[in-house]
Amino acid sequence: MAKMRPNIVLSLISLSALSPAMGFLPVLPSMHQAAASSSLAALTMKEAAERVLTNPKFPPEWPYSPSDFERQDESDDSIFYDSPRLVYHIDDYAVNALTEYYSRNLQDGDDVLDICSSWVSHYPKTWKGGNVVGLGMNEYELSQNKQLSSYVVRDLNNEPTFPFESDSFDKVTCVVSVDYLNQPKKIFDEIARVLRPGGECIISMSNRCFPTKAFRIWLQTSDLEHIFIVGSFFHYSGQFEPASCEDISPNPGRSDPMYIVKAVKKGEM
Repeated sequence: MAKMRPNIVLSLISLSALSPAMGFLPVLPSMHQAAASSSLAALTMKEAAERVLTNPKFPPEWPYSPSDFERQDESDDSIFYDSPRLVYHIDDYAVNALTEYYSRNLQDGDDVLDICSSWVSHYPKTWKGGNVVGLGMNEYELSQNKQLSSYVVRDLNNEPTFPFESDSFDKVTCVVSVDYLNQPKKIFDEIARVLRPGGECIISMSNRCFPTKAFRIWLQTSDLEHIFIVGSFFHYSGQFEPASCEDISPNPGRSDPMYIVKAVKKGEM
């Protein structure tokens, strides 16, 4: 089963009308496909995406309620992910854009942790990583990922900890899966713990998902609001420099969008 795009369109409205817990979000435009078909409009949306985390107005304290991270299907995730899915969850254009991004941002010898990992991590074939570890749900999928040095099977929603020493990795990556993590504060604290000072976490996002397993606030918000939400996860960890966004969507309005939200752990390497 391929991931589906949430059939949700939010326009310039106050999100507080949808959920009191979402009232802290800024009023942001939706990604209308019709508008994105114009090169001028596409440029405008790219600029909008990359400005979301410029001087964001995050509330003083964690603004989310437990219900924001509830899902339509609360059954054990190990059941849902039991059958291997050796397929791409974004289209080839988005895959290529992500791989090209990694080619500019991963250094040879980097020790990398890929969380929510699978049979492919989309790293460049020419990249020579150091200790490259996958943390994911399906053992067969992980065993097929030839870019991993090793892997660990773990359900991060049941056990939101990483079985690694502190300051172990130069980079942490997560590909189109942050919307399935129903305890994001704990996960982002763990990301900070295992990163070395000056290390970077790279969260890639699109508009594809398994809607029954994505958390509620994700399904009720737009692409730009997703950027704000993930930026807030970095912010409330308190252990990262301010997050930023890069829109690397290859063909706006014609292929899957691709956004990078990234942040560097405080401290010097």
